Amino acid sequence: MREKVILICSECFSRNYTISKKTSDKKRVEIKKYCPKCNRHTIHKESK
Repeated sequence: MREKVILICSECFSRNYTISKKTSDKKRVEIKKYCPKCNRHTIHKESK
């Protein structure tokens, strides 16, 4: 089973992306993605 996860920019804290991950994974997701608000690539982390 998979759950929806919201990714938040680590610099401006805007919620930009929604992804799905396995429910068995306990580690938090960290991906470098483009932030339209910052206008550059930043690290996006899984929200709580």
